[in-house]
Amino acid sequence: MEEALKRAKKFIGTLGVEGVDTELMLRALCHSSFANENTALNLESNERLEFLGDAILDFVLAEILYTEYSLNEGEMSKIRSTVASEIILSVVAREIKLGDFLLLGKGEENSGGRTKDSLLADAFEAVLAAIYLSKGLEEARNFAEKVLKKYINQALSGELVMDYKTRLQEYTQKNFGVRPEYRLKGKQENETFFVEVYLDGKLLGYGEGKTKKRAEQQAAKSAYEKFLKGENLNA
Repeated sequence: MEEALKRAKKFIGTLGVEGVDTELMLRALCHSSFANENTALNLESNERLEFLGDAILDFVLAEILYTEYSLNEGEMSKIRSTVASEIILSVVAREIKLGDFLLLGKGEENSGGRTKDSLLADAFEAVLAAIYLSKGLEEARNFAEKVLKKYINQALSGELVMDYKTRLQEYTQKNFGVRPEYRLKGKQENETFFVEVYLDGKLLGYGEGKTKKRAEQQAAKSAYEKFLKGENLNA
């Protein structure tokens, strides 16, 4: 337990937020796999904090978009959804080195849990909740704005692209040593493109979009998310 508390304290130091409760942060860093494998430590996993953090994130992003930008309701909703997405939160989690400090069970550790988008995004929300419970809403807002502001601005300018093709290629090269292949299957009268993505001849997923590029991104997203969920290659 002492070693785990040291890890939580060290992570707090990297965040630049003073006065965060160490035990709360320890809980934010504790994945359910670690809690389940170390019952003698009587640790609660970060799932409840994640639930709270999700609501806090929605609120602070809405407040930032309302007070600092001249946007209509639809624009605010779209930007908030983009910035609060799993892929962006996992990127931010990597930027603050969150994965290095997580407490994971052996199985999750061996399966690459420290790099999983879903796990990192959930942990980020739990960290935000720990800051909120320790320091209040204003400090939680300030932290969220500090780490997310550039992504808000990129989303507004159209620069923020959910590049699932790159993510899928990096994943397949690392784990299988091959690149995915995209095949255009057709184009409908309504200008919708259909694309399938294959790995070593096996179908991974498919996507559709108004452009071939967008359809490829959707196909890559479909395949990438299957890998993250641990689904079969042929699914």
